[in-house]
Amino acid sequence: MYNSNPRLRRAKKTRAKIAELQVTRLSVHRTNTNIYAQIISAGENKVLASASSLEADVKKTLKNGGNIEAAAQIGKRIAEKAKKNRYYKCGI
Repeated sequence: MYNSNPRLRRAKKTRAKIAELQVTRLSVHRTNTNIYAQIISAGENKVLASASSLEADVKKTLKNGGNIEAAAQIGKRIAEKAKKNRYYKCGI
């Protein structure tokens, strides 16, 4: 099943390695109109922090939520939230 889709095979392998290391992971999803980022716990698969271009403060300052400018702003925002909650290590 996974051999037919290389992307799924790589994703599964990466998640397995991160689970083995017991590290929180950063998940980023980008569409043409928006960008979303989440920090997910190692063992419980709970979302610890999240940021997106749909948040009110971010949406006011951006023309388009899916471009490089939005990605930089979301990156800064998720980093601030992670530091605030004392999450310093993250697997990508």
